[in-house]
Amino acid sequence: MIQALIVDDEPMHLQGLARHVRWESLGYARPLTALSGEEALALMREHAVDVLVTDVSMPGMNGIELAARAKEIHPGIQVLMISGYNEFEFVQEAIHVGAQGYVLKPIKVEEVESKLAAFRTALEKLRLIEAETRALREKVSGSLDAVKDRFAHELIAGAADEGMMASWKMLLDLPELRTGVRIVVFGYDRFMDGGPDAGSRVMRGAAFFKVVGVGLSDLPSVIAAKVWPEEVIAIHPNPTAGENAKMEKQIGFIQGIMEEQYGSTVTVGISNVYGDWRDVQLAYKRVKFMMARARLIAGGQVLHEDRLDEPDFQDYRVREEFIPAIVRMLEESDDAAKAVEYAGNVIDMLQLDHSVSYLRAFALGLVSELARKPGRQEAGEDESHVGVMQRLLDCGHAALIREEVLGFMSRYAAARRDERNRRQHHLIRRVLEYIASHLHENVTAKQLAEQHNINASYLSVLFKKETGKTISECIQEMRINRAIELLQDPAVRVYEVAERVGFQTPAYFSYLFKKITGRTPQEYRDYYYDSQG
Repeated sequence: MIQALIVDDEPMHLQGLARHVRWESLGYARPLTALSGEEALALMREHAVDVLVTDVSMPGMNGIELAARAKEIHPGIQVLMISGYNEFEFVQEAIHVGAQGYVLKPIKVEEVESKLAAFRTALEKLRLIEAETRALREKVSGSLDAVKDRFAHELIAGAADEGMMASWKMLLDLPELRTGVRIVVFGYDRFMDGGPDAGSRVMRGAAFFKVVGVGLSDLPSVIAAKVWPEEVIAIHPNPTAGENAKMEKQIGFIQGIMEEQYGSTVTVGISNVYGDWRDVQLAYKRVKFMMARARLIAGGQVLHEDRLDEPDFQDYRVREEFIPAIVRMLEESDDAAKAVEYAGNVIDMLQLDHSVSYLRAFALGLVSELARKPGRQEAGEDESHVGVMQRLLDCGHAALIREEVLGFMSRYAAARRDERNRRQHHLIRRVLEYIASHLHENVTAKQLAEQHNINASYLSVLFKKETGKTISECIQEMRINRAIELLQDPAVRVYEVAERVGFQTPAYFSYLFKKITGRTPQEYRDYYYDSQG
């Protein structure tokens, strides 16, 4: 049964709701009752309360404050506000603290029952989701295959740092790497043969994983994991010569079964042995590149990493990985130092196996890519790109190329950051000016975004970053500050102050003013006059 709590400082209203609502037929237990917010909080600490029905206007702690405190005790609680004020601001405030429903006095029992029925449906769905989530969590935690899949994904994504590896070693009982680790990637060559629908692909993927698992069952130290529906990776720590021979034999068995049963070939890539678990990320990239190139000719091949075309792979990484990663880090991150450090590491790595001419080509490619970014000419940087390229062409030593590129990146990042900050500052200043001149209106974030031709969510993020406040907080603060100024003029009545700063009713203005300043508007005015002598 669902447990409700009714809170109202008027005993007659309290008992009326408790008696006249058909609680039992709605699936509710007999409701708890309280005459104040403080009494209600004490009950909520003792009982599991699912639904809070509270009056807004009560002495001491009002209903809005009670709802906020109730959410802290029972985060999933459903809140129904009852008020005699037909005021939009109270509705806004109630929604802000998490109320799911709002009804006005005089109360109609049918309306309350309708809200309670909706709450029951919402609570049932929440409980179902929680139960399914718990079941899924238990299922995943109890599934060794799922754990292995996650481990493999973290390795090839480079997400397994030293701390994570310590956890994985304990969870999967991984051995210490005495001789290193090798990976074998099995790729289904014509995966769409299973049909275009998701069900067929899932079934084919499950069958593929099963065949690989059976084929490798005689190698207990191998961890087989499903990377994609059409791809399985076998992670082999400390491979011995005998195990390598057995692996080669089982590869043939797997390829034969897949072709016989499903009519498709399987391409297999075998890496070299690497000395650290974290090297699996690079091994995977190298093997995948090798497999992609081989498939252009024919599927069903068995490929060894020691036959990889190193120059082709390095060119691929520079073109498809290193330069895009550096550009993305400069464009998307405020941490230019991280991008510069990464670029320096790439240059250091490349110069070990490449000539100065190759490094120069890499540097020119990076600068050229940055030069094509929109808005650079507007920032007056076109000449600097040309100048850098000319100086790179004149560089005859790797250290000079490194210095020129990293210096340019630092200047590029600084100029872009300054330009972005300047534009953001000007935008937010215009927004603040608009708010200040329209305080008497009900301005929303959506309207501000439309007024300034910007996405509403993005504007909200920029506004908080620039001012330290949300848009609604800032509007509220500006309204109260303007109200304080107006209250100092005895010719302006309190209700006129409320209207001039955008509050629809004096009641909500008084409530919010006291909440922020600690005094009602009249108390503040009296205090101001007294302080003036």
